[in-house]
Amino acid sequence: MTVSSDLIADDIEAYLERHANKSMLRFITCGSVDDGKSTLIGRLLYESKLVFDDQLTALEADSRKSGTQGEGLDFALLVDGLAAEREQGITIDVAYRYFTTERRKFVVADTPGHEQYTRNMVTGASTADLAVILVDSRKGILTQTRRHSYLVSLLGIKHVVLAVNKLDLVDYSQEVFDAITADYAEFAHEIGLDGFVAIPLSAYMGDNLTERSANTPWYSGPSLIEHLESVDIDDAAAAAPFRMPVQWVNRPDLDFRGFSGQIVSGTVSPGDPIRVLPSGKTSTVERIVTMGGDLNVAGAGRSVTITLADEIDISRGDVLSIGDNPPAVADQFEACIVWMGEAPMLPERPFLCQIGTVTVTARITKPKHKINVNTLEKTATTTLALNEIGVCNLSFDRPVPFDPYVGNRDTGSFILIDRLTNGTVGAGMITHSLRRSDNIHWQSVDVDEARAHQAQGTPTRSSVVHRSLRFGKVDHRERCRASTARTRRAHLPPRRRQRSSRAESRPRIHRSRPRREHPSRHRGHPTDGGRRSYRARVLHFTVRGRASCRP
Repeated sequence: MTVSSDLIADDIEAYLERHANKSMLRFITCGSVDDGKSTLIGRLLYESKLVFDDQLTALEADSRKSGTQGEGLDFALLVDGLAAEREQGITIDVAYRYFTTERRKFVVADTPGHEQYTRNMVTGASTADLAVILVDSRKGILTQTRRHSYLVSLLGIKHVVLAVNKLDLVDYSQEVFDAITADYAEFAHEIGLDGFVAIPLSAYMGDNLTERSANTPWYSGPSLIEHLESVDIDDAAAAAPFRMPVQWVNRPDLDFRGFSGQIVSGTVSPGDPIRVLPSGKTSTVERIVTMGGDLNVAGAGRSVTITLADEIDISRGDVLSIGDNPPAVADQFEACIVWMGEAPMLPERPFLCQIGTVTVTARITKPKHKINVNTLEKTATTTLALNEIGVCNLSFDRPVPFDPYVGNRDTGSFILIDRLTNGTVGAGMITHSLRRSDNIHWQSVDVDEARAHQAQGTPTRSSVVHRSLRFGKVDHRERCRASTARTRRAHLPPRRRQRSSRAESRPRIHRSRPRREHPSRHRGHPTDGGRRSYRARVLHFTVRGRASCRP
């Protein structure tokens, strides 16, 4: 594995053209602390001849000063550049390194192994196509190994390499390698990582790193670099429907108006029908503009400016999609969230949520459960602490276009931002929209009194009057008055009952406010020794029939 130095010296243009046409693989190294992740990347850079003479001299000096390998070179120092990292001998921040081979270009992200920095691991894994999970052959599968493996599965990384490292410290034992592989296979099956590749290696000594080692004659598989060069990364983004979140409305003069952004999935060509979400308006692609000229077709990963045949109101945050297969639009979702904030998550607290190129206000309305990465047990919870993973319901302040994360990683993922500190406190993957977010539809019709009563099942005033005149029926209020009068007469003596019946037949005079009488004016009041006369009983009952009077 060497760079074509002769071609660089003879024809730099030919080398650059050959280099530009190579495919690129993005991968991460993850696992528990001190499993050899940084050493592995440093050794890859060293074997790729990408460590220059001055860097090698500085590495020798740094190894004597801050190294952990005694008199040997500490390749981890090629990656761990922060003063705190060299002082503690650990990786804290995500470090990206670039190297190339004869067949492929690579971008590797060295992620920290400490549980405290799990959020940094999620950041590095969010754009990776492959994950190299390292395991110390002396310690086996640890809690952080399980946590990182579950996060790899959660983030949708399909290609996984189990690198059983530091075999030189266990005399290159095949029994140790087989036991670790079997233990990991049982856990990987539970989280859906059945297709992993196990490779025995020693990152510091270089065994099975660039070529098969003589120290492991019992291993017949490929070396790590051979596997990275030959792994087939299926371009799911190219086969997915066209999606382009609008980042900028490009209007340099009065005669041009285009919409700039990066195509996250699918392809587009001039003449293709386009639907704009969330407005739902349609148009046709007129031009695909780039700095090098117009394109006949543009695919995923390309940053372009698209002009449309019609004048449509489009702003930053809208999504251009293919006309016959647009994304869904909703404002309430179920999502899996990895909490990254130091303070625990509080339900109903407002956050800023960035999904695609749009920023909205979001609330975590209902945490459903959190997931134990060791046992995969789901536990009911009302909050999430640092580095915990849970399933929650979210509510946005307006509808946004989206795809489920399993279908599109770019339009189905989001981050939560604290509104006071502007720090990222959570990362989430949308599972699906909630039914309540799309089962309410606007009905643009005029509702008059008759339609309102018909919807409620109650008759209108005009219909009651019409039926009363036609069938001789009285108003409902008159029936209530008659029923009350019959009940009142039933409690009166016969002579008083006849008098009350004649009084009920006279026209009723309604006062705006009934007259109140002081209780002490009535004879037979309970204050008079408890005696109650005939008149007092009549007045007591009559007044009780009115809600505003008391005896």
